[in-house]
Amino acid sequence: MRANAAWLGVLAIMVCPLAGAMEHVTLKNGFAVDCVRREAVGGRVRLYLNSAQNDANYLEVAAGDVVRVETMPDPPRPVAASTPVAVKNAPPSVALTRTEMREMLAHAGAAHDIDKDLLASVVRAESGGQVRAVSRTGARGLMQLMPATANTLGVKDSFRPDENIAGGTAYLDELLTRYHDNVALALAAYNAGPGAVDKYHGVPPYHETRAYVARVIREFNRRKRMAVAARGQ
Repeated sequence: MRANAAWLGVLAIMVCPLAGAMEHVTLKNGFAVDCVRREAVGGRVRLYLNSAQNDANYLEVAAGDVVRVETMPDPPRPVAASTPVAVKNAPPSVALTRTEMREMLAHAGAAHDIDKDLLASVVRAESGGQVRAVSRTGARGLMQLMPATANTLGVKDSFRPDENIAGGTAYLDELLTRYHDNVALALAAYNAGPGAVDKYHGVPPYHETRAYVARVIREFNRRKRMAVAARGQ
């Protein structure tokens, strides 16, 4: 299944939310990591993913594994279509029980072979679980579908949780297929659009998109850690 527990810690190194100068570090194994700062520790290098001085969110590699380091430009911050905000004419919020949410996510995940925890993490980042969330650009529902996207996916009512989740999951499935199951790229495309990902040949250097991808990955890892801890009790 896509995005399973074996990815714990792996997803977190793929992208980071950055402010200010960023560095694009290419490793010998072909991976590329965008980090906010580097720190030499003996014969190894820590690539920090966040700006906090005491942050433990870093990737440590052998110094010889670093092939190239490039300073990334800080482009203008875009307005992401999927960022939910409060709007005056938004419909009233509708509560959805945790059981109902889990069942819908599990059903959609099974239909597309996508881990339900990844879907839950996207829902949390997109709408905070608010069925009638509306963004300033018109994205709607739990997985913040734009009207045109919803129409293409056959979603007639984006405020119906089952339809929204089914549509959002189908769209994420399309993106995972497009980017060969690279979750970071699929999430970036979900947030900023495939055009931006294709333009930059990776996660776009947009602060908001990088923060979004990192937020989803952190939530996914948190859910997996909780599941592992629960099994160990």
